[in-house]
Amino acid sequence: MFLQADAALRSVIDQITPEQLDQRAPAEWSQKANPTLRDILADHAEDEAWLPAVLAGRTIDEVGDAYKGDLLGEDPIGNYDRINEATTKVVTGDLDPNKVVHLSYGDYSLGEALQHTALYRAFQAWSIAHHIGLDYSLPDELVENLWEQIAPDIEMWRGFGVFPPEVPVPADANREVQLLGKAGYWRE
Repeated sequence: MFLQADAALRSVIDQITPEQLDQRAPAEWSQKANPTLRDILADHAEDEAWLPAVLAGRTIDEVGDAYKGDLLGEDPIGNYDRINEATTKVVTGDLDPNKVVHLSYGDYSLGEALQHTALYRAFQAWSIAHHIGLDYSLPDELVENLWEQIAPDIEMWRGFGVFPPEVPVPADANREVQLLGKAGYWRE
C-alpha cells in the first residue's frame, strides 16, 4: 500500500507546472503561514528524504539536520523525483515489517509506520490533484487497500486527528468517493 500511495503522490506531483508552484495551498496542509504548493512539495521532499533513515531505525537525534533546507533547488519536480526514487529503492528492499522504527510522534513497527505514511500520501495525492484542477482518481487497488486497512478503524484515526469529520456522499457513489467521504476529504 505504501508503494501504491507513494506512486500516486508522485504521479500528481509530476503534473504540477512550474507556474503552479507559487499557487497558495490550503493552510491546513502545512504548519507554515500562507503555504504555497512549493512549500507542500518541499514538505513531501523532506518526508521522502527522511524515510530511508527511519526505515534503518535511526532517530531524529541521530539524523540531526541532514534533511533540512532547500532540497528542491532550481528543479523542484526533478529533485523531488530523485529523492523519491532513492526512497522507493530502499522500501522495495528486504525489510522486516516488525522492526521498530522511530517516528516523530512515537515508536512503531516498520509495517505500521509505512501504513501511516501511505495514508498521508494517498490523501495528499487526491487533495493536491483536485486543488490544481486535475481530473484525477486514486488507483482502484490503492482505494481497496485503504478501504481494508482504515475503514474499520476510521473513528479511531479520526479521534487521533488524522481525519476530519465524515462527509456525506451520494447514495450511488463509487468506492473511491465512499472512501473519501468516510475519511472527510470528498468534495463534489
